[in-house]
Amino acid sequence: MTLDKIYHASYALKDVIRKTDMIYAPGLSKDCQVYLKTENLQLTGSFKVRGSAYKISQLSEAEKAKGVIACSAGNHAQGVAMAATKNGIPSLICLPDGAPISKVEATKRYGAAVELVPGTYDDAYDKAVALQKEYGYTFIHPFDDEDVIAGQGTIGLEILEQLPDVDAVIVPVGGGGLISGVAFAIKSLRPEVKVYGVQAAGASSMVNALKTGKLEALPAVATIADGIAVKKPGEHTFAMCQKYVDEIVTVTDDEISSAILSLIEQQKLIAEGAGAVALAVVLFDKVPLKGKKVACLVSGGNIDVTILNRVITRGLLKEGRSADITIALPDKPGQLVTVSKIIAERGANVVGVYHDQSDLNMNISDCFLRLVLETRDHAHVREIEEALTAAGYDLVPDKVCFLSR
Repeated sequence: MTLDKIYHASYALKDVIRKTDMIYAPGLSKDCQVYLKTENLQLTGSFKVRGSAYKISQLSEAEKAKGVIACSAGNHAQGVAMAATKNGIPSLICLPDGAPISKVEATKRYGAAVELVPGTYDDAYDKAVALQKEYGYTFIHPFDDEDVIAGQGTIGLEILEQLPDVDAVIVPVGGGGLISGVAFAIKSLRPEVKVYGVQAAGASSMVNALKTGKLEALPAVATIADGIAVKKPGEHTFAMCQKYVDEIVTVTDDEISSAILSLIEQQKLIAEGAGAVALAVVLFDKVPLKGKKVACLVSGGNIDVTILNRVITRGLLKEGRSADITIALPDKPGQLVTVSKIIAERGANVVGVYHDQSDLNMNISDCFLRLVLETRDHAHVREIEEALTAAGYDLVPDKVCFLSR
């Protein structure tokens, strides 16, 4: 990899991709200045089109004639499909059968043939490699390829151009192609800038590799951040992360959900799980950023609307904006009125009520009253809990489902 190659990629892509905005987001942190590099607003809704389009632009005429094949959790698929179709090249994309339907259908709309493969990204990769050998397609690797890495590295050039005095850049990590390109570009031009990576806790393959010093596949991955759910990083990207990345940390699915919710509410931006992990690092103090000017790379916005509601619900629970409380009380008239009055006086809103008289764990003359509340924060939830307890009501610990810090 050379800086000249990344500059060449930037030139080759200038009429292909969108130079995405860098947005100042003062409401997201009190400790540091947060800027969002909005690759979720990129063509195809993800940064992936940069690497795939540059790779395809460098193919020979003979390679183009044979067509291209790729594997992907979704975003790389759309980038390859769009770039191939734009160049009049046939494309076949292998996707894991659990990929969001929205990403599968979008890939087809960009002109690619799609083959769904049972399993994860890594299973789709194995299938794509087998088909490539059988039919002679040109394989467009999603991350472990020099041209793909160079294409992703153009984001690093744009960050330094848009935010010359940046102190730290936070980048999502799956297979490592994005952070390899971004870190190489930034460290080559501004070595003092910190480059942090972030993985989902349920798919921490690069974190593990850096700790042990060797590449090993995870037995399984499980995260809402499907775009970075990779069992094993690339060899090239592993080496580049070792050399150019300062640290890679992990965030939980609940923390990712909170970040998605914050982007929606405060910035009116939709991010998929993989796109929100960089902000989750800031929100939950995963690395030292106090007083720093920080660029968070929002890598994609292709979240399936069918899971968006669940993600928002998890985010609300994580932030104490929603609470699920169960009370054991005598089964007699007037109880609900008294409980509702206590809750209303403290400014919460009851959005769900469930009255259970049949649970075997309670006295025969009692009942369980389950309430779903809209609340302000965790302190507000604790205030309501304490008020109910002070009024003589018994909260049922194993049925209290809100998350407290």
